[in-house]
Amino acid sequence: MILEKINKPNDIKKLDPIEYNQLAYEIRQFLIENISKTGGHLASNLGVVELTMALHIVFNLPQDKLIWDVGHQSYTHKILTGRKDLFGGLRKFGGMSGFPKRNESDYDAFDTGHSSTSISAGLGYACARDVRKQHYDVISVIGDGALTGGMAYEALNNASRVKGSFIIVLNDNTMSISKNVGGVSEMLSNIRSSDSYYDLKDSVANTLYKLPNGDKLVESIKKKKSNLKQIIFPGQMFESMGISYLGPVNGHDIDKLIKIFRIAKRIDKPVLVHVVTQKGHGYRPAERNPSKFHGIAPFDIKTGELLKKSDKPTYSDVFSDEICELAKNDDKIAAITAAMPDGTGLAKFARWFPERFYDVGIAEEHAVTFSAGLAAGGLKPVFAVYSSFLQRAFDQILHDVCIQQLHVVFAIDRAGLVGSDGETHQGIFDLSFLNCIPNMTIFAPKDGEELKLGLRFGLQDYNGPFAIRYPRGEVTDAFDDFETMPVVYGKAEMIHKGSEIALVAVGSMVETACEVRKILKEKGLDVTVVNERFIKPIDAGMIHKLSFDHKLIVTMEENVGLGGFGDTVCQYADDSQLDVKVLNIALPDDYVEHGNVSILKKEEGIDAAGVADRVLSFYTNI
Repeated sequence: MILEKINKPNDIKKLDPIEYNQLAYEIRQFLIENISKTGGHLASNLGVVELTMALHIVFNLPQDKLIWDVGHQSYTHKILTGRKDLFGGLRKFGGMSGFPKRNESDYDAFDTGHSSTSISAGLGYACARDVRKQHYDVISVIGDGALTGGMAYEALNNASRVKGSFIIVLNDNTMSISKNVGGVSEMLSNIRSSDSYYDLKDSVANTLYKLPNGDKLVESIKKKKSNLKQIIFPGQMFESMGISYLGPVNGHDIDKLIKIFRIAKRIDKPVLVHVVTQKGHGYRPAERNPSKFHGIAPFDIKTGELLKKSDKPTYSDVFSDEICELAKNDDKIAAITAAMPDGTGLAKFARWFPERFYDVGIAEEHAVTFSAGLAAGGLKPVFAVYSSFLQRAFDQILHDVCIQQLHVVFAIDRAGLVGSDGETHQGIFDLSFLNCIPNMTIFAPKDGEELKLGLRFGLQDYNGPFAIRYPRGEVTDAFDDFETMPVVYGKAEMIHKGSEIALVAVGSMVETACEVRKILKEKGLDVTVVNERFIKPIDAGMIHKLSFDHKLIVTMEENVGLGGFGDTVCQYADDSQLDVKVLNIALPDDYVEHGNVSILKKEEGIDAAGVADRVLSFYTNI
């Protein structure tokens, strides 16, 4: 086993080149075997094995700085930097992160988790290097999916200012999470199929050599930087921006990769190396369905099927079915995604209503302003997006949607703790950053049925910016026997009527509140549970009413406390001089690491037992 020789950083440099292909095979088998047990990002990592190996062979890490865009494809990098034995704890609480982390290794030059950032970060590194008169290479790896993000072009626009080496590796696999869309994808497709350019160039050169003084004519063309290339070659977009272009090169041919990186290393200016890879390479199920294996739970290696299957629908499933049902009877409803039709549940909408479905690529800022334009034009756009990705478009929400009070519905998936992806993906800030924007309405359903009612209300009964947030995972059945009341703007729902203590909860925390009620009831306490529903505006009348017959109001939310629902209730209680104590139960003003959601809730004190303890402690001191 060649992989047994890889135990610490730079061990790969000690290998004989004849061992490279075998090592690539063994790394793939290692990844498949381990991720089948822990879950994780498989297809993206299988696609960059040779690419990562070549980077580690050619460059001198950690002196040279290797920056991964998104970072979900850094597993081979972690293997080659001495973290092979940590894969048993991949993405588990207290274990190794699935993304690059500077506090995890000196070989991780920059923390990543979101898209389109690596060129900007690498440019910053290169400029800092030049100012400090240091000498090292900077390599930014970016996928063709991430290249659809506007931030990548902002960085490319500034890259030409670098006077020394700056290498951009374009990992082109035609995929982001789902298949890429748009002009960038088409341009790269043209480059990938540009063998005809090279054939034509060779043919012209051979013909010229046969003419009198043909050799001088060929040399003249070369000195003019190959005018033929300027005219024909699609990669000239990068050349025109002052960035040298190399490629395309087969991303699974390690010898060619090593050669092209050594060439790039000698170029004393920004250079883009175009590497063509196959997502899921080396594992047939992932090659056939790279979207499924982008991020996957534990699975059976032989079949590729998940080990744990459930017939229960997820919140994304419920959203998917409901928006399709509503769109059947309303031809103004349109759906927008930022490269995630499968993850957000819009794949079904795309099949049923292709003329009203828009995948804008990894470009959340554009998606929001595009949605604003659709609304201004008379449609009812629904932008389905993960909570952690929506924060990338804060200015567009404020400036382009809310100031104009446009009817855009934000379907915010993965709100709250999401687990294994860690700090960059926890959806724990949306209540706070949306709560501060005038004209925004925020709704949080307690279960799947209320998600349907809330979406229907936002599209049919309301005319303005409307955000509906719901968690990751399966829909709760805790309220199946409860008769859900109709949605009325700004009104909460009484779940259990009691006295003394009122638990006023948001979204997923309503179920937790019911569990807390049971614990406190065993302690002899009579407890009210309220489903707040609307975070903005809060049901001020309900808060006022609760203050008359309760000593303590407890707010509960799966969001950071600062600027969230609890802060709003405290402000209202203070302004109205209510004779009641308020205790906020929320996540701390901090980032939450990766791990199982139930473990994270316990660690952060927002599980039922933790909340009950905090309520009892506070109540006994009133």
